[in-house]
Amino acid sequence: MPDDLSHLPYDLEAGDEIPSNKSPNPTFAEIAQARLGRRGMLMGGLGAAIAGFIGAGARPAAAQGAAAAATPGGPVIGFRAVPVSAQDTVVVPEGYRVQVIIPHGTPLNGRPATRSVLEMTAAEQEQAIGAHHDGMHFFPIEGREPDQGSSTDGLLVLNHEYIAPRFMHARAAGLSVGDGRLPVPEGGRDAEEVRKEIFAHGVSIVRIARQADGQWAVVPDPRNRRIHGATPMEIAGPVRGHPLVRTKYSPDGTRVRGTLNNCAHGVTPWNTYLAAEENWAGYFRNTDQQDQKPDLPREHARYGVPTGQARYNWDQVAGGGDEFIRFNVSRTGASATEDYRNEVNAFGWMVEIDPFNPASVPVKRTALGRFAHEGVIFAPAREGRPVVAYSGDDSTFEYIYKFVSARPFHRATANGSLLDEGILYVAKFNADGSGEWLPLVHGQGPLTAANGFADQGEVLVNTRLAADALGATKMDRPEWGAVDPRDGRVYFTLTNNARRQDGQVDAANPRARNEFGQIIRWREQNDEHAATRFTWDLFVIAGPEGNSRTASGAPLGADSLFACPDGLWFDADGRLWIQTDIGEREQLRGNLAPFGNNAMLAANPVTGEIRRFLTGPIGQEITGVITTPDRRTMFVNVQHPGATTPAADFAAGRINSRWPHGGEGVPLSATLVITKADGGVIGT
Repeated sequence: MPDDLSHLPYDLEAGDEIPSNKSPNPTFAEIAQARLGRRGMLMGGLGAAIAGFIGAGARPAAAQGAAAAATPGGPVIGFRAVPVSAQDTVVVPEGYRVQVIIPHGTPLNGRPATRSVLEMTAAEQEQAIGAHHDGMHFFPIEGREPDQGSSTDGLLVLNHEYIAPRFMHARAAGLSVGDGRLPVPEGGRDAEEVRKEIFAHGVSIVRIARQADGQWAVVPDPRNRRIHGATPMEIAGPVRGHPLVRTKYSPDGTRVRGTLNNCAHGVTPWNTYLAAEENWAGYFRNTDQQDQKPDLPREHARYGVPTGQARYNWDQVAGGGDEFIRFNVSRTGASATEDYRNEVNAFGWMVEIDPFNPASVPVKRTALGRFAHEGVIFAPAREGRPVVAYSGDDSTFEYIYKFVSARPFHRATANGSLLDEGILYVAKFNADGSGEWLPLVHGQGPLTAANGFADQGEVLVNTRLAADALGATKMDRPEWGAVDPRDGRVYFTLTNNARRQDGQVDAANPRARNEFGQIIRWREQNDEHAATRFTWDLFVIAGPEGNSRTASGAPLGADSLFACPDGLWFDADGRLWIQTDIGEREQLRGNLAPFGNNAMLAANPVTGEIRRFLTGPIGQEITGVITTPDRRTMFVNVQHPGATTPAADFAAGRINSRWPHGGEGVPLSATLVITKADGGVIGT
């Protein structure tokens, strides 16, 4: 891949992964075309087309009665929608209040910061909140259940997806640089600067509590800690010890340093946290060549490892050093245990973290597959039944997966080892509204040694290639998922896919040049999440009024317009919270201009009603949402404000966002604390 990516229709430096799925598998859009016919797929006839598949899935019979008995029309959405906004501020409905806490650089010890983010040392960053807040969960301080206990005191655990170096280093001032890497100085990068960037990634665990005045604040606690891009971690599951993860650092293939690009998350039924490794491939580079052409193993090529410059050039530190050299995954030694050719294979997993045990070592759970994990969601745990977890591969034309544990869940003894044995499936969506889960099991179907899969470890390291071989359905960037607590249906956001062509549309991905995205949902056969068959429909097709539909068949309107759905979460009342991520190059431009800044909306999954609840400042993404158990306090993350500042404007000191502190400060990711003035339940 050449270093100059300006000719491509995506922004690598903003985190998009290099598209790498060249398999002939059918796309979701092709399936829709087969189901509805070419005439029905034309957007001019969207209403007729959608009638065949949007909102078509029948509600599970068993859940239907229970839901109807409780609230026949679904959960109440009791606030007045806020308008679309292009202002550099956070807007919430009348009657709601917002507090900003833990911006990037906040010390974990609860004391005020003594330096700005630009002045912080690497050591200070290692003991402070990281950058680019993303998925998160509030764990009640009792530490017994992930959603029961105190609503005023707990551990907030949050991901830090990536960084904006120009807003981290004083040397960036006056440089004409965008939201990606800084230029490499002559002789190489400064080690202190690179360590600071590595430490700004990962996960923060921080105790927060509501004070007497109603405000929330950081509480000093020995459990407060940072897990980052250099933290030692264990490799567990079928890939542990596999030749494809053996390196100079870990010759036996059992350990690795760090976790990167942690986007969404998951919360286990046994009260631990899972951090997803999403667009990690770009942090590495492989310069191996044969006949003057790139010569990458499939474990690199299928995931888009760059052959020129890496995302932040961490391997190019002056004087080198093992902690930095590992990001160059070229072949430099006589064997894999003499270099870092396999370092990148230890990334792309779900990382389990025990927030209540500061001595615990994070564990990469490899049975869940290796891909660009947006996050993981668990079906409700049932005593004596398998654990079921869903995950999306956030890249264009990639897949949706499901893991079913081999051993049953027993609350008294459950722990992370349940995620080390089981079957990983990939989804195939059929044109008739049915679907099936295809098992990625060595020795079954095409996943044999004769086809290049020597064992289950090789299947999992090459999860995407295994899914290609099984004929899974290519999707429009599958991101966050959520399970409806009322009826068990599973929802997933498909954010967008402007690269889909007319001949690639299908029922689940019904639009070519899909700028706006959609939300798909399915019901597992017999309402059993471990089933291998399902039925699906579309909950909403996002976009402008003339190019959108809700589950009720109506177009989106002024109170509900949105594009590029990303974050997704159900509260205990059954409201579906939808967060948007219009890309940095598209915000307030072209066909995406009418949607304003990124926002969060609430939806009624029964009626299809949607209302805009929150709009964020300029250049950001709204991501991560959770409430306290009493649902009277909501936490929401604001990621990368100011990211849309053009390079030339940055050089001239014209930054388009100064959120959250205003003045002349650099924009910072931070967490919102949202409450109702009357102390009521959020959303009612």
